[in-house]
Amino acid sequence: MRVGELARRTGTTVRALRYYEAAGLVVPRRLSNGYREYEPVAERQVAQIRELMALGLTVEQTRPFVESIGNGDDVCAAAVATFRSTVSGLQRRIGELMAQRDALDARIDAAARQVVTGPPTAGSLLGTSLPPLRFHATDGRPVDLGALGPGRTVVFVYPLTGRPGVDLPRGLLEVAGARGCTDQAIWLRDHHAEILAAGAARVYGLSAQSTGYQRELVHRLRLPYPLIPDPRLTLAEAAGLPTLTAGDMTLYDRLTLVVADDVVEHVFHPIPDPASHALEVMRWLTQRRRAAA
Repeated sequence: MRVGELARRTGTTVRALRYYEAAGLVVPRRLSNGYREYEPVAERQVAQIRELMALGLTVEQTRPFVESIGNGDDVCAAAVATFRSTVSGLQRRIGELMAQRDALDARIDAAARQVVTGPPTAGSLLGTSLPPLRFHATDGRPVDLGALGPGRTVVFVYPLTGRPGVDLPRGLLEVAGARGCTDQAIWLRDHHAEILAAGAARVYGLSAQSTGYQRELVHRLRLPYPLIPDPRLTLAEAAGLPTLTAGDMTLYDRLTLVVADDVVEHVFHPIPDPASHALEVMRWLTQRRRAAA
């Protein structure tokens, strides 16, 4: 058969067939007119080359198998030896990769032990107004932290939330209080109506994540309250909010502000159990409402 027909039958290219010929694996006979003429066995040889290369063998390593087919055998001792050598090579490579992984894990763990947290200065906000910083929340509305409006506003500040299938930064998980952001968001979602009934006029979430990241979270979790993106940590700089630093990442420490008529009335910090924090906020709001009555 001609080279074009062999290429079609084996699903390869003429260029690849010429490469196999140059390597001495699948060699056609030359006709008087210069055309290449392949024996029927060439089809099996090319198929064998492609199958073995898909398993990770090089073109040269397929030689014993191709020669066995040319000799009318299915396999030979040299082919078995090649298989064993390839498996041994894979095992060595796996060992090297595992050693690299362990070395990287050790470096990550060492970096995590050097993580420091920002000073817990959030309590100094009591009785003050938040800076007049303007943001656009995930619902597209502008939010001025210095003019949130009448009544009580609950602003829960958190480090960051994860996405399905995407690992959180390893160093961050070693920081006390960094875990549980998604759980906290879900609890606030599930108890949002109760928080409003307990006396909150509005609820916001705020983190250093981008608008797109936060919008994905709102959509995925169907949050009934908007999130405020502050990737430059402008509120932390202006109001002295505590932060977490892990490697080259700086994020907000977890805390919750209750702002009443634009004055910080209460600060929840630290928050040891993010998942149940919504109930803690509800209890506080209910007590304040009863005290006022």
